[in-house]
Amino acid sequence: MQTINNINFEGKKVLMRVDFNVPLDKKTLQITDDTRMVAALPSIHKILDDGGSLILMSHLGRPKDTPEDQYSLRHLVSHLAKILNKPVKFANDCIGSEATEQAKNLQKGEILLLENLRFHPQETQGDEAFAKKLSTLSNYYVNDAFGAAHRAHASTATIAQFFPDAKCAGFLMTAELDNANKVLKNSQKPYTAIMGGAKVSDKILIIDNLLDKVDNLIIGGGMVYTFYKAMGGNIGNSLCEDDKLDLAKQLLDKAKQKGINLMLPFDSVVADRFANDAQTLTVSNMNIPDGMMGLDIGKEAIEQFCEAIVNSKTILWNGPMGVFEMPNFENGTKKIAQAIVEATKNGAYSLIGGGDSAAAINQFGLQDGVSFVSTGGGALLEYMEGKTLPGVAALEN
Repeated sequence: MQTINNINFEGKKVLMRVDFNVPLDKKTLQITDDTRMVAALPSIHKILDDGGSLILMSHLGRPKDTPEDQYSLRHLVSHLAKILNKPVKFANDCIGSEATEQAKNLQKGEILLLENLRFHPQETQGDEAFAKKLSTLSNYYVNDAFGAAHRAHASTATIAQFFPDAKCAGFLMTAELDNANKVLKNSQKPYTAIMGGAKVSDKILIIDNLLDKVDNLIIGGGMVYTFYKAMGGNIGNSLCEDDKLDLAKQLLDKAKQKGINLMLPFDSVVADRFANDAQTLTVSNMNIPDGMMGLDIGKEAIEQFCEAIVNSKTILWNGPMGVFEMPNFENGTKKIAQAIVEATKNGAYSLIGGGDSAAAINQFGLQDGVSFVSTGGGALLEYMEGKTLPGVAALEN
């Protein structure tokens, strides 16, 4: 796979797929976290500094296949210009006469942002005719959108065929794959994976895949209670997938057979309702009182998990330990993040899976204390499950 490092973009007109799917404040439509935009800056600067002109394309949110103002990329223009310290032009559509004209007139060192790709249903359909229209805007294609690499969409996969000898991966895409491969293919032992989040069903494949690789598998978050119910525990009103109880048992048995240390939290901070000011108790997960629900891991679980983490040489973290968005239930997730930072200081390699894990590490201001924070939640999970990512395969063919 060609990478951006090997190319001189002097005189080239470059169409780059970025992942600017950033969160916006619902009222002001101001960006609340620009991590994904900042992550694309090295690739943007490389192309412009070489003497190329650059057309950026991205999706934002999930519009219903038609223009919706709350999902317009024009809300990103002023912030992008600010972090680039240069003007950014904007096209009111990603295809059509206006986009074509603006792209044609783009001068060396200039940058154009296209309107949301998902305002056209053909984008998510992977439509070839739509991809061909996008391809006519430039003579070179760069994909730097790892966060969308698991989608076989027009701009991430289909389009590459129109640039058989003029396509490459951007710096972010390359870094994401390199860092994922450190955990997937070159992990040092002890290797600890921390899986959190609400549902077992979201993490079945990766947990199954990790059982062939890790020494310790820590499980936290809402999915814990499905395991405890499967073991005959009383979980009160805690989140549970009743149709996944047999699966939870199978995963526990598989870990035992393989000699993997699968660690479930002994205790939880439970609450009488889903609210920051709820009444709380810390109890054993086998005996959660009726009417109470688990919202964070407890003190004993934190101690047990942190000990395993600080003694690890490779760490993969995907998913919070509790409802970290509420201050009264952030402690478990925060302590796990701090333990990962401590292990990293001691020489461990730590990869933070995107999504909520990235949001948590940023919320606690600990992002600089770990080895790599991925921008791709779903894409990283699928890559770790051993799946081929269409956006990556398109660059390799």
